[in-house]
Amino acid sequence: MKHFDRFIFDKVDFDPASREIRLHYALADSTSDMRFMEKIILPGNSPFSILHSQLDAALFALHLIGGISYYKTCLPKKMEIRSGVLNKKQAAFWNAVYENGLGEFFYKNNIDFGGLIQFPFENPPHPNPLPKGEGGLEGGKLLVPIGGGKDSIVTIELLKKVGLQPTLLRMGHHPLIEEEAKIAGLPLITLERHLSPLLFKLNEEGALNGHIPITAYLSIVSVIVAILEGFDAVVMSNERSANVGNVTFKGMEINHQWSKGLTFENMFQEYLRDAVGTSVQYFSLLRPLSELHIAKIFSQHPQYFDCATSCNTNWRILTSEKRSAVSGQKKWCGTCPKCAFVFACLAAYLPTKTMTEMFGGNLFADGALLPLYRQLLGIEGFKPFECVGTPEETIAAFLLAHQRGDFDDTVAMNMFMKDLLPTLKDRHALIEDALTPSKEHAIPLPYSSITP
Repeated sequence: MKHFDRFIFDKVDFDPASREIRLHYALADSTSDMRFMEKIILPGNSPFSILHSQLDAALFALHLIGGISYYKTCLPKKMEIRSGVLNKKQAAFWNAVYENGLGEFFYKNNIDFGGLIQFPFENPPHPNPLPKGEGGLEGGKLLVPIGGGKDSIVTIELLKKVGLQPTLLRMGHHPLIEEEAKIAGLPLITLERHLSPLLFKLNEEGALNGHIPITAYLSIVSVIVAILEGFDAVVMSNERSANVGNVTFKGMEINHQWSKGLTFENMFQEYLRDAVGTSVQYFSLLRPLSELHIAKIFSQHPQYFDCATSCNTNWRILTSEKRSAVSGQKKWCGTCPKCAFVFACLAAYLPTKTMTEMFGGNLFADGALLPLYRQLLGIEGFKPFECVGTPEETIAAFLLAHQRGDFDDTVAMNMFMKDLLPTLKDRHALIEDALTPSKEHAIPLPYSSITP
C-alpha cells in the first residue's frame, strides 16, 4: 500500500431528516489523496428538530474517534483537522485515546509509537465546564448499550431490580439481542454503522490493521443518541478487570480493554463536561465488580441462557447474511479465550449439564484448550488479548468449580489441581477478593447503591 504523510479529518455532516451522520476523512501527500466516508444511521423515524452546540461538539468527538480506523492504515506523521479546533487539554485527551487505544495494534505490528500521535491544537473558546452533576435516580431516563453478552444483561437486571426501565441501544442488527430485549421487556433501538468500503480494500492490499478502541466509539455515539433523544445517562457495563493490562511494550502497559477501563471512563466524563458541555452522565454500573462476580449474578437469570453469548468469534458468524433462526444455533465457538474464560466463570456456579447445554460442550474436557487455560490462570505467558478477567479471577473460578466437584474429572481441572492448586496458600482469600466489590469507580452517587 502507498504511504501518505498526512491524515485529514475533513468534515462531519449530519442530516436530521434522514438521521444520517457522515464522517469524511482523507489520506494525503503532495501528489494525491485517498478519501473515505463512514456513515452512521441513527435510530427512529421522525426528524430531529433541535440542534445545539452540545450536539456539534459531540459530533466533532465522533469524527475524531471514527478516524482511528483509517488513520492506522499507514500512520501518517501529520494530522490535519478541518472539522473543528482542539485546545491543548482536548488534544492531550485524544493523544491518550489514540496511543492507548491502539496499544495492542502497536504491539502486534511491532511499531515504535513514541511521539507518533500528535493532535494539533489552538486555544479556541470552548463550552464552560459543567459541575460534576449527580442527577436523580427516580424517573431517570437511561440508555444502556447492549452487546449480547452477560455483562449488559446484568446491568439491565440490576436496574430493573430497583424499578428502573432503561432503553437498550445496539449497534447493528442481531436476532440474539432482539431476543434478550424481549426477555427483558425493554425497548430496543438500533443504530447502524457503515465503514468506508475502501478501508476493506486497503486491508486486503496489506494496509496496517489491528485492534481499535471500539468502546470509545460506542461511548461517543451513545452520548449523541442521548443528547438527541433526551436521555439523562448512558450506563455502560464495563467491569473492574478491564482496568488491568496484558503486557508491557516499549514502556507502556498494553491493555486490550483500555477504552473499557476506569482511566478512560474518568477522562471521558471530564471531556463531556469540559469539551462537549453536556449534562448527560456516562458511567459503568459494573465497575466495582469482577468478571466472576458478574457471572455469579448472571447465573441467577437462566431466562437468558439460550440467547446470551460473549463470543466475538462466533458473533461474526452469527451476524452473517446466511444466519438461521436463533434457536438451534451454536452461540459459542468453544475455541477462543473469551469462551474459555466465560466457561470457567460460569462453571463456578452452574452444573456440568447446564454448562454443556449452554456452550455446546464441556470446555474443561477439551485438551486443545489447555494452553489457553494456562495463560488465563497465569501459569504461562500473559493474559490473552481479549475481554477476559485477571488470572486471580480465573483461579477463583476454578477453586469454586473444584469445591463443587462435578468438573474434577476434566483435563482442565486436572491440570489446575496438579500444577496450581498445591501452590495456593490462602484459597478462601482468593475467592473473597474476587467477589468483594471495589471502591474505585465513577458511578454517580444516586446510582452507586444499585451495584451489589
